[in-house]
Amino acid sequence: MTTVRLPLFPLNSVLYPGLVLPLNIFEERYRAMMRELLKTPEDQPRRFAVVAIRDGHEVAPSAPGMPDPTALPDRGPTAGFGEEPTKAFHSVGCIADAATIRERDNGTYEVLATGTTRVRLLSVDATGPFLVADLEELPEDAGDEAGALAEGVLRAFRQYQKRLAGARERSLSTGADLPDEPAVVSYLVAAAMMLDTPAKQRLLQAPDTASRLRDELKLLRAESAIIRSLPSLPASELTRGPTSLN
Repeated sequence: MTTVRLPLFPLNSVLYPGLVLPLNIFEERYRAMMRELLKTPEDQPRRFAVVAIRDGHEVAPSAPGMPDPTALPDRGPTAGFGEEPTKAFHSVGCIADAATIRERDNGTYEVLATGTTRVRLLSVDATGPFLVADLEELPEDAGDEAGALAEGVLRAFRQYQKRLAGARERSLSTGADLPDEPAVVSYLVAAAMMLDTPAKQRLLQAPDTASRLRDELKLLRAESAIIRSLPSLPASELTRGPTSLN
């Protein structure tokens, strides 16, 4: 078992290996995290862990009146997550490698990171200016029939894209745009599907690639059937995710 200790960044979304994560950092606890990461030499990875929030608030109130007009500011590394922050987070997350950390003139940061490795949350240390976690790295096992399942998921995903685009003859991606490595396929499709956070989290926590692909195939078929029965559903962009307001 390989364990690592890294800064912890809770989000109201799920990060997958290989996926890009843009962040707008303005809260003091996360600004402190970025200042610490910038101490790492540029030729070494600037890593932190991302976990999805089970309960709590991604952004703590920064002034009276936000969001409760009677509330006082909630500060510190655990603000919004309660006295036991571990219970506020899902147990499986993803390591992020920050390729770019740019400080603005006002002290906020623009960050561009990429997911690398799944991890299991073991414990959380809240004694410093930001959360730090002990994590166990999780292997990505292929499982049975991952290659065949990936082919089926890609076919179903293209159909799903066409349904979302609202035209049978038009797809948002061509076959050349999509990978064929099963694990990469599983994470790309998981990130691109219009699912809520609990569903995306279940895909991240799948025991192996084949299990994730099987679940995705069921979800894609179910979602495509729903979209087909709702022809007025507006099209959505699958290639762009929202920037987190951390």
